[in-house]
Amino acid sequence: MPVELEPPLPAHLQVEVTSACNLRCTMCLVRYRPPVNKLAGAMPAELFHRLVDGVPLRQLTLQGLGEPLLSPYLPEMIATAVQRGIRVGFNTNATLLNRKRAEELVASRVDWLHVSLDGASAAAYEAIREGARFDTVIANLEGLVRAKRAAGSATPWIRVVFVAMRDNVGELPELVRLLGRIGVDELRVQNLSHSFDDTDPAGGYDEIRTFTAAQALWTGEDLARAEAAFAAASRAAKDSGVRLRLPRFSEEGTGSCSWPWDAAYVTSAGVVQPCCMVMGDDRVSLGDLTEATFPEIWHGPAYREFRRRLASVDPPDVCRGCSLYRNTF
Repeated sequence: MPVELEPPLPAHLQVEVTSACNLRCTMCLVRYRPPVNKLAGAMPAELFHRLVDGVPLRQLTLQGLGEPLLSPYLPEMIATAVQRGIRVGFNTNATLLNRKRAEELVASRVDWLHVSLDGASAAAYEAIREGARFDTVIANLEGLVRAKRAAGSATPWIRVVFVAMRDNVGELPELVRLLGRIGVDELRVQNLSHSFDDTDPAGGYDEIRTFTAAQALWTGEDLARAEAAFAAASRAAKDSGVRLRLPRFSEEGTGSCSWPWDAAYVTSAGVVQPCCMVMGDDRVSLGDLTEATFPEIWHGPAYREFRRRLASVDPPDVCRGCSLYRNTF
């Protein structure tokens, strides 16, 4: 565990380019909050440039709670990173990833593109990703693969991200086979990101906390079924040539995390948070870019105290329920 309380500026930032989203997914905080207007939710271009100008970046992840393709500034942000030799990519729900968009993204030289796909059937997927159509997303994913091949491009690296829950884990083996037929490079399976146990059961996080408790695989109640699905998915991955990453079911060793030493997460409003796993800028804030520069925040007392706590046996409450900290993500 790192112990330096004031490390050098990070080489990686994750920036929420917009807090607006066109879906209401069951496991996402967006579902449990009022809708955000597309223009009002976008990080201003001026704030973005001021942020990246002050950090010696090697990697930039352009995603947060919202759908990045809704940001009118996304192409400009990608171009800025590419021009500076910064590796750049983002995650999308792919509902807006039509042929024109796919061709533009391939031409942009974006390094990676992750697509959220939590089922191998319309019934399972659409029950989770409310507002999306399974057939449209599959067609858009196929179109992205075709656009990349037509351009003879090595980028973007295409990865599908599957959030494993009780309601959909049985879909996993068939999804691997489907992605193999489409020609997707990789499938990353992950657990739900947070238990939200640190929040008030009667407060604003009650709904997502209750949902997580009902759907999380780490409780062990569905262990045998989940393990069987993971084993079948592994066999399918070997047969189809899909690179597969699977999460752990239970904690291994003591909690740990290097995010506050290596990277930072910035919301569309300019709130600096310790990582991308927090969800909700009211849960923890280490500074505000409308009031201070990123270097001032990074080297400031709030960050120093957060690092000190995280390196101790008494970590911040927001970290205790985090899947990444508990090694189950």
